[in-house]
This record gives sequence, structure tokens and C-alpha cells, in this order.
Amino acid sequence: MLLKDLFAPKDFVVGFDPADKWEAIRQLMEHMVEIGRIERSEFSALQEAVMARERSMSTGMERGISIPHAAVDDIDEVRACIGIVSRPEGLAFESIDGRPTQLIVLLVIPRAQKLLHIRTLADIARVLGKDSVREAFLAASSGEEAWHALAEGEAAHPA
Repeated sequence: MLLKDLFAPKDFVVGFDPADKWEAIRQLMEHMVEIGRIERSEFSALQEAVMARERSMSTGMERGISIPHAAVDDIDEVRACIGIVSRPEGLAFESIDGRPTQLIVLLVIPRAQKLLHIRTLADIARVLGKDSVREAFLAASSGEEAWHALAEGEAAHPA
């Protein structure tokens, strides 16, 4: 699966400014309801799955990227969105490298599709691991610009 196919411009929250990582997860889950990625009736269970996963081990990675996620039953496709933190100092996310997060990729993945889970995480790390892609995300003023940065970054750094 190509990331440009997983994400649409509406999946990007540009100018994202949550108070902490827990608020970031709540706001991104709410965004997915607003754009129709998840149903309101699924919201509580899916949010709790992501929160439980985050409580068990931080999903703060390196280079300003965090990937809060959960594998859940009763969905048949990946549901995702990306928050681009607006403040220059980023957001504390207990990252592996100790640096603040600026890009938060929220994923809800079908539990039965373990290979898809691993592949999606790897693809995100590969594409967003490039300085040029992260810089383009941070410079984006709209979801459309962020999506184009993702598509261009993916084309420049194929699997």
C-alpha cells in the first residue's frame, strides 16, 4: 500500500496544537470522526485501544515523529490521520531520542492483518524519516500541501 493512497488531504491536521500527547490522541481521533474515517459509535472503543497501547509503551519515535496506533478487531482497513504540530518547540511524547514530536501519525489497524500493520509502520518510518519530507510537512499551510509533500517524498524514496 502506498502512503499517498492511505492518506488524503483531509487526513492532515495542519496547525495542530494539543496540550499534551493524550490530548493529541483525543483530538486526532475526533478528527477521524469528523472526516468520516471512523463512526461515532466506534470512537470510544478505538480511542481506548490507542490510549491503552500508548500507556503500555510510548510510540514516540525519532526525528520528531510519533505513531500512536492500535491493532483492533471489527475493522477491515487501516484508519489514519496525521497531526502537524504548529509550535516550534513541538510536543513532548516520551520519544526514543528524547526530542519533541512535530508529526503525529495516528493509526488504527485491523488486528487480523499483522503484515499490513508492520508494513504500514515501516513505510511511515521510511518516508517520514527523510528530512526533506518532514520539512515540507512543517512548511505546509494546508492538508493538500501536506499530502503533496507525502506523495513526492514517497516517490523520491520508494520501498
